[in-house]
Amino acid sequence: MAEDYESMTVAQLKEVLKEQDLPISGKKSELIARLVDANGGTDAADETTADAPAEAPSEDGWDDEDWDDETEQVYVVKQKPVLDETMKAALALRAAQKKKTPSFRRTEWFRYKRLSRSGWRAPHGMDNKQRRNYKYRGSLVRIGHGKVAEARFLHPSGFREIMVHNIADLETVDPETQAARVGSTVGGRKREHIYSRADELGIRVLNRRRDV
Repeated sequence: MAEDYESMTVAQLKEVLKEQDLPISGKKSELIARLVDANGGTDAADETTADAPAEAPSEDGWDDEDWDDETEQVYVVKQKPVLDETMKAALALRAAQKKKTPSFRRTEWFRYKRLSRSGWRAPHGMDNKQRRNYKYRGSLVRIGHGKVAEARFLHPSGFREIMVHNIADLETVDPETQAARVGSTVGGRKREHIYSRADELGIRVLNRRRDV
């Protein structure tokens, strides 16, 4: 029975798995093993194999089988930080406070498009309505809008971000409390090496690119 499944493409195997309400994730060998275990060596998939048309390879030379096998080999570390109860409570409180924080907009951001795209600027005009705290002009950046000091500068996941530009920078990262953020000027080839080394060390990369 396994020989019949071997002649099928990954797409055809997934269709058979869907019909039998079985998981469709994994490589081709895992899909075949799942079908063999579920059917107990029966010929349930013979008709599917005979009726299914042979799929021609795409223009770039990749077929569904090669594509699925290639994508399944991508490994992304989803390390969670080691936090105590105090830090967990601080992160939860910061998230709750952030929902109530107003959006700080520059003076007359609604009048000029270039101002709507710029960041916050403190108003200084003598008659500026926002500086004089007129409610219809929006909120001012003040100390009272600050968040929990214990969770300041932490990533929403709880990690403290460490900027990384090469593989050597990963050696100083603590995978339990720190996560790596690759610099924007790092090239694609070096990024690939950084990702591989980070996976070996169990370090979370916050801005991992899926195309590398």
